[in-house]
Amino acid sequence: MLPALALLTLASAWAVSFSLFWLFALIPFTLLLLLGIFDVLQPKRSILRNFPVLGHARFMMEYIRPEIQQYFIETNTDGRPFDRDTRTVIYERAKGIHGEAAFGTELDVEASGYEFLQHSMSPQQPSPGQPRVLVGGPDCKHPYEMALLNVSAMSFGALSANAILALNKGAKAGGFAHDTGEGGISPYHREGGADLVWEIGSGYFGARTADGNFDPEKFRDKAADPQVKCVELKLSQGAKPGLGGVLPGAKVTRQIADIRGVPEGVTCISPPAHKVFSTPRELVLFIAKMRELADGKPTGFKLCVGSRREFLAVCKAMLAEDVTPDFIVVDGSEGGTGAAPLEFEDNVGTPLTQGLLTVHNALVGVGLRDRIRIGVSGKVARGTDIVKRIAQGADYTNAARAMMMAVGCIQAQKCHTNHCPVGVTTQDPKRYRALDVPDKAVRVQRFQAATVSEAQQLIAAMGLSGPQDLRPELVQRRVSQRKTSTYAELYHYLEPGELLGDPVQGWELDWQYADPDTFRPVGLKLG
Repeated sequence: MLPALALLTLASAWAVSFSLFWLFALIPFTLLLLLGIFDVLQPKRSILRNFPVLGHARFMMEYIRPEIQQYFIETNTDGRPFDRDTRTVIYERAKGIHGEAAFGTELDVEASGYEFLQHSMSPQQPSPGQPRVLVGGPDCKHPYEMALLNVSAMSFGALSANAILALNKGAKAGGFAHDTGEGGISPYHREGGADLVWEIGSGYFGARTADGNFDPEKFRDKAADPQVKCVELKLSQGAKPGLGGVLPGAKVTRQIADIRGVPEGVTCISPPAHKVFSTPRELVLFIAKMRELADGKPTGFKLCVGSRREFLAVCKAMLAEDVTPDFIVVDGSEGGTGAAPLEFEDNVGTPLTQGLLTVHNALVGVGLRDRIRIGVSGKVARGTDIVKRIAQGADYTNAARAMMMAVGCIQAQKCHTNHCPVGVTTQDPKRYRALDVPDKAVRVQRFQAATVSEAQQLIAAMGLSGPQDLRPELVQRRVSQRKTSTYAELYHYLEPGELLGDPVQGWELDWQYADPDTFRPVGLKLG
């Protein structure tokens, strides 16, 4: 390559003596020759030393590979994390376009894992208005009517000011809740006026002391805001269970630093573990303390399920102290808006279906399910997702990435780089200025309304009067080419109080060794 470039450069230089037109060839050939010489001499990249100049094509193709894959290679149904069909549904509903498809499904209905809903020969008319779920147990003074679909936890910092404001205004217009994420309550959460679920994590942002501990008085003051309808303690999240949150220093602006109570420009890290509790009993008692500080507002926690024994230990602590949260949000390991190491995204945490069934069954088994509402988050994007999750045991759902797409996210997967091309997950004002708040707020409201409406139509097609009638036997999954099974057949659903008697086979060891005073395994011997 270098000899050829050298020859072309010399030939162009000689030709310039006859016509200055050859400068148009001499200049690029000279630059390419210099680049080739640099490639051969540089020590870091072997491919450039062996293939000077040409080796750069490899890096260029690698750079645009995600876009090539997304727009030209993947089919309508095989993209990840969200396939093109799902993204199209979200975009069309957000724009108010009636999303219909012709010529039948593209899914392989004979493939294992295919799921479908059982419709009725006597369908009903969809119920008017949006269904509501009353959140508030016996110790709650101010129950809250939660929508079937709400904005899941996304912090200001992870999302731009305009994105947060659009989500908040959309939630206000649509009458559904907006979870703040663990980054604190920002002015953009307040400006739109939507109902807030204030989430605090292990960093206690917005309610922390100078050394990073929980500050009860700051928490009391902020929880008293009429806009805050519920308070939530984040134990873990689906994108990175077992890790704390990380906000890169490039995204920690002065405003974000003031809201969170951290230094400007320094990477903001939430520790993996909480300081306010170290045992299941202490966790339950802290939930009670949060509810007291919030003057009886609905109080709960969010987690991605890990060990079933640990959650049963929390249930035993609830029974021992006669204290229950008003709600529990189950996050699936399918991931979310938070960036995480690939090993955590791929191999840590329980997927939403299994996590939801664990929490629902455990609460039923100890006789506490009627006191606690269950919300779920994890790739909820369509009406079918809402129906399936409620049938499996949830009371309501939250969506994060789908709401981001309603705001304009194109699944570029650059959320953690501060280079989001559409201004959703960046603190660069040059980028997020492109996000028009009034337009995107309407899209958020439209998406939520259309998705809940689709869920209601599906429920009516199943012959049911409302989401309260959904049951696990109404959702079928193909388990082999010749067999389908309902969720009631695939999973054993416990009877109320069943764990308090003789635990059913498969639960007895976890129940036996669950200890309300430790998260560590006890009584088990290895080897």
